Amino acid sequence: MELISQKIRGLAPELDPLRIGTGWKPEDLSKPQVIIESTFGDSHPGSGHLDILVNEVRRGVAEAGGHGARYFCTDICDGESQGTDGINFSLVSREMIAGMIEIHANATPFDGGVYLASCDKGLPGNLMGLARVNIPSIVVPGGTMNAGPDMLTLEQLGMYSAKFHRGEISQEKLNWAKHNACPSCGACSFIGTASTMQIMAEALGLALPGSALMPATSPDLLTYAYKAGVQAVKLATMEHMRPSDLVTLKSFENAILVHGAVSGSTNCLLHLPAIAHEFGIEITGDTFDRLHRNARYLLDVRPAGRWPAEVFYYAGGVPAIMEEIRSHLHLDVMTVTGKTLGENLEDLKRDGFYERCEKWLGEFNSRYHSNVTREDIIRPYDKALGTDGSIAVLRGNLAPEGAVIKHTACPKEMFKAVLRARPFDSEEECLDAVLNHKVQKGDAVFIRYEGPKGSGMPEMFYTSEAISSDKELGRGIALITDGRFSGASTGPVIGHCSPEAADGGPIALVEEGDLIQIDVMGRKLDIVGVKGERKTPEEIEEILKERRGRWSPRERKYKSGVMRMFGQHAASPMKGAYMEYRED
Repeated sequence: MELISQKIRGLAPELDPLRIGTGWKPEDLSKPQVIIESTFGDSHPGSGHLDILVNEVRRGVAEAGGHGARYFCTDICDGESQGTDGINFSLVSREMIAGMIEIHANATPFDGGVYLASCDKGLPGNLMGLARVNIPSIVVPGGTMNAGPDMLTLEQLGMYSAKFHRGEISQEKLNWAKHNACPSCGACSFIGTASTMQIMAEALGLALPGSALMPATSPDLLTYAYKAGVQAVKLATMEHMRPSDLVTLKSFENAILVHGAVSGSTNCLLHLPAIAHEFGIEITGDTFDRLHRNARYLLDVRPAGRWPAEVFYYAGGVPAIMEEIRSHLHLDVMTVTGKTLGENLEDLKRDGFYERCEKWLGEFNSRYHSNVTREDIIRPYDKALGTDGSIAVLRGNLAPEGAVIKHTACPKEMFKAVLRARPFDSEEECLDAVLNHKVQKGDAVFIRYEGPKGSGMPEMFYTSEAISSDKELGRGIALITDGRFSGASTGPVIGHCSPEAADGGPIALVEEGDLIQIDVMGRKLDIVGVKGERKTPEEIEEILKERRGRWSPRERKYKSGVMRMFGQHAASPMKGAYMEYRED
């Protein structure tokens, strides 16, 4: 197989001397060239350690006879920007990272790629960029941070903060939680969006088997990074090993089944469709809903479960999950190992993978004086925590294109309910109302104009945590929004309501006192009454038509820069909220 880099070298005589000036040796110029993309930077714990992994990848590339070139496009942290307008820039950063990767790898020639990221937008951005570049490539997930004392993890900060504001705990207790929730590098130690997307990278067949969501401090992760560098050189010299040769609709179906088994983040319904779009494959919320029905939910890890995400690898990680749902998977899909998924699973058993994981679980138990077993963490198929996956897509006259609920984190009382509408046009107004009990049991609290076009689709994390941590309101009200939620969010929360308010979707037409019907098992979300009085579907349709005639678009929140561009071009949340460009 002729290398792309060698074809192009003769076209640009400046290329060789410029690379030599960068530090390449003349003998490196004729080797397979591997771009090593990472989100390394001092932006947050999930990216601060990636330079160490990059060096291991580069060592593996060199020892396999290639040359690795380091490129960086760091990501931002939703946690650090919570509660400020900075959170509005989060989702669009995914698009910018994908764009920079596309630019990096197309501006100069490379034969293969290794992509390293840990977190919410960095990893999906890298997966989207990987698909656009479409050279033989492999992903190295950056791992998860350790849990703190008493198994404290970051998603509990929302609960601590809400309790402090209600006077239930002291400033000293809140400070203790702040100072101990992130004791190491890596993604936050719960099955949030970062952890979910690391799992998805492996489930798609784009990361080495067993590499997703390892403790970021583990020496095993360094070994995987090195092996990824070696494998990248092999892939670069093999036919039919581009991402588009490997990733198919079956690959995405496998990933979604794993998503159901781990009770993955709702943000995955934004990211997997956007990644699939780059491969020319259509994945929607309905694909998730179809595959989650009757799917076994097996993982007892926070925020829906008991344990920190650190234990996921100790219990066998993605391979152990796949073994439990093996009969539902497409085992014939190809992966970056050059083998099928089924072959990978058999190789792991022969190579002692699960024995190594068990050893680490023993060390975890010693550290926390616990006695957690593998079956405590990943339940056997016939002892599942749930039998209907973890995600449902609701539709109705309030969400004609759909809305998303993580029903595994929702109180059963809210599975079927009729509530009174309390609409707010910003999270700040809504959060104040919740914290000061200006809302009551039986209310459906709305936060709107927070979709991709409205304000960039920020997380409604603080409001969802204030509701779920409130003993009175947590089981008596629902939160409905065209924004999104943190992967750490729990409670009766429904997001991605589409079409969004900025597009004139029905959520923009909701008025105080409307009756809102939620039916999770029936997959319904409807306006069924006005001013507390029930109406027929035909009457509601006429009322919404009249309201739509009075509605006018709000002035754009962002009038310049990247947020204006995102607001102009963002697709529907149920399609993935990627930036789409159409010819006039």
